[in-house]
Amino acid sequence: MLPDVLPRPDAISPEVYRARRAALMRQLPANAAVLLPGASLVTRSHDSEFPFRQNSDFYYLTGITEPDALLVLLPGAKGSGEGDEDVNGESILFCQERDPTLEAWTGRRLGAEGVVREHGLDQAFENGERDERLRELLQGREQLYVPLVSADAVALAEDAYQQAKAGQRRGQAAVRGWQDISPLIHEMRLIKSAQEIEVLRHAAAISARAHCRAMRAAAPGLFEYQLQAELEHEFMWQGGSGPAYSTIVGGGANGCVLHYIENSAVLKAGELVLIDAGAEFDLYAGDITRTFPVSGTFSAAQRAVYEVVLKAQARAVAAVKPGNTLFDIHQGVVRDLTSGLITLGLLEGDVDARIEDESYRRFYLHSTSHWLGLDVHDVGTYRLDPDTPRPLSPGMALTVEPGLYIPTDDDIPAEYRGIAVRIEDDVVVTESSHEVLTADVPKQVADIEALMAKK
Repeated sequence: MLPDVLPRPDAISPEVYRARRAALMRQLPANAAVLLPGASLVTRSHDSEFPFRQNSDFYYLTGITEPDALLVLLPGAKGSGEGDEDVNGESILFCQERDPTLEAWTGRRLGAEGVVREHGLDQAFENGERDERLRELLQGREQLYVPLVSADAVALAEDAYQQAKAGQRRGQAAVRGWQDISPLIHEMRLIKSAQEIEVLRHAAAISARAHCRAMRAAAPGLFEYQLQAELEHEFMWQGGSGPAYSTIVGGGANGCVLHYIENSAVLKAGELVLIDAGAEFDLYAGDITRTFPVSGTFSAAQRAVYEVVLKAQARAVAAVKPGNTLFDIHQGVVRDLTSGLITLGLLEGDVDARIEDESYRRFYLHSTSHWLGLDVHDVGTYRLDPDTPRPLSPGMALTVEPGLYIPTDDDIPAEYRGIAVRIEDDVVVTESSHEVLTADVPKQVADIEALMAKK
């Protein structure tokens, strides 16, 4: 009997992408233009490429997953689609040419007509026309907005600037320079719509099923990569494109390496295994960490460390609500973990003193949370200014992931050496509180042991 498959959420509609483009253009001067390239294929070896993954900002504004495209936004120009009186701008896309011979090898291309028909752009042209058309479209545009992290985008801006200087002699308005468009897009991406939260919820559900599957499969003698295979099989069985980031499966002291991705060691009886893995679905990321005993039962020392992290994580999740800040949530986690380290005998003295001298950082190296969305470490600033942490608002999606990583040094009590515990959930801020998207993966000790007994 084949495993069941979760029902897919509705795809985000072209109207949503059109509204996003309009909202972005309304923030720009009428004499501006946006140049936003999509991603290109990257060679893996000789004549093969890595699986294509679209640029997140480009996808956020278009929903298009083909490589080698360029989005041009013209604020103040009149579009050609329904409801254009509210658009206050025009969206043009340059895309790959239709080529029956190449499409026989690599699959159907949208072409200019397909882009307009299926994605609601006002106009589209094939890349072969780009240089000539772009000069026409940018006439009279004095300020360009491009992602400054993109060398391709900056090269386009420089070329447009040189073209405008030549045109200035013929009385045309000159491009005065360019600015970074990324902060405006990233501020929009920080607050997720209801449709985005539904897709995130699905990515989280797929990720949760994969973690449960890995718990049931774990056994001494397996290799870390075999649990990785269980996880990533479930991601793709459920319709995800694969992992949203490099899967971490760290048995024993390997879990103390925060970004351990070798996944090549044998899982041993009596050790914990830390798994940090999430599925990508429609480019949105899941991100879950669970830590559990390879043999199915926690030792007394493992349980003691685990309960310290679990208590800190539970209090941090409870603090996710509008108005609170990630800074305050992290400070609460630091206090809880430091107090727990003193109780375990791994630190000595007063909690405040150990926080002030940062001796806790020997065991806890990272922040408690990051934004989540189209990127697993999603975009958006964490502070309104250097002195003001950003308050949480409804629609923000984030992780909550405290951890303790105990080295194997001689001054550590033997029973604690090499124990690594991290517990991570995906959380969305609601109007009055929060929703935990990844609650389907057990994290109470008794629940983990019960699930692992059902191998």
